[in-house]
Amino acid sequence: MRQGVSKWSLERKRRTFCYLSLLPVFGIFTIIRIIPIARTFILSLTDASLISLKSNFIGFENYKNLITDDLFHQALVNTTLFAFSTVCLSVVLGLLLSLLMKRKTTLSPLYETIYFLPVITPMVPVAIIWKWIYDPSYGLINYMLSWFGVKPIGWLVYPNIALWAIVILSVWKVVGYNMMIFLVGLRNIPSMYYEAALIDGAIGANLFRYITLPLLKPILLFITVVTTINSYNVFTQVYVMTTGLQGAPGNTVRVLVYDIWENAFRYSRMGYASAEAVILFSIILLLTLVQFKIVKSES
Repeated sequence: MRQGVSKWSLERKRRTFCYLSLLPVFGIFTIIRIIPIARTFILSLTDASLISLKSNFIGFENYKNLITDDLFHQALVNTTLFAFSTVCLSVVLGLLLSLLMKRKTTLSPLYETIYFLPVITPMVPVAIIWKWIYDPSYGLINYMLSWFGVKPIGWLVYPNIALWAIVILSVWKVVGYNMMIFLVGLRNIPSMYYEAALIDGAIGANLFRYITLPLLKPILLFITVVTTINSYNVFTQVYVMTTGLQGAPGNTVRVLVYDIWENAFRYSRMGYASAEAVILFSIILLLTLVQFKIVKSES
């Protein structure tokens, strides 16, 4: 009896120590994350402005206005198209590259470094370099196309290709990260699973379908969720590459975060921008829950 009580008391002390140790972390997280999110929800129900210190409660008026806002609709469509394309391409390419580099060789560290360099390079200089690459007058791509007699193309000017040009940049920058995460997962799959499958007669694509892919599902979920969140929060490359004389006309590549920034800091409509931020948060949360549900149902 005493031994049982002693074990229970020791376990309670361990849990108490863990909770007390995590309190500072929870406190910091609450201050820098939870409170700002709650504040954004509250602001979305007001007509708050950067110009005036006073704000009035207007209920869901901001959300009603968003329904008829053409710029918001365009930003939502562009962001969704960008996110869907970036997630699909970067996840598939990252998985393919990791499969090719699964076996360690003498040059493996060099290849991994080359693929990972874009990930650690800041987005602003990367966007500036790619803006030069896409330049219609002296860009590298148009220069190479001129060898085949192709006329210069305004990659960031024409509405039908401007967004896709940014998608290519974004996939190039993130695919190395996805590859490395997949690579860690692949190299940690025990070889005995493959040996057992080979004994049972599984070869080629069947090994990938029944062994590799099921064991990679947790990593696949992580990469998909993280890439989706980052894609829906796209801003820097769009802002850098589509501003100035070379940028696309009007609001062709307008995205949600850019629309939020413009309403909040250019037009001082903090309440309206907060409503957009709440919608963006809701979309990301919904997509994350759906992704978790899909993976869980297939497990």
